[in-house]
Amino acid sequence: MSDLKSQFEAAVANSKKLSERPDNATLLKIYGLYKQATAGDVTEKKPGFGDMVGRAKWDAWNSCKGTPSETAMQQYIDLIESLS
Repeated sequence: MSDLKSQFEAAVANSKKLSERPDNATLLKIYGLYKQATAGDVTEKKPGFGDMVGRAKWDAWNSCKGTPSETAMQQYIDLIESLS
């Protein structure tokens, strides 16, 4: 587990150094996987219609619901590596 965690932390660092900014759909996927890996299933209430960014982020995180933390970490690592 600690090896996966260190790979995940390295991927988080690498995500800030990508040569190109990913498109919004990919950014939301990255966000959802990160939140699932670090915080587990979303427990917060879905933001209202006035908060479109918050709703998009909530939806991205909620789409990962039920994914174990380790699986989300590995998917995050794989996604960042594919973008590097």
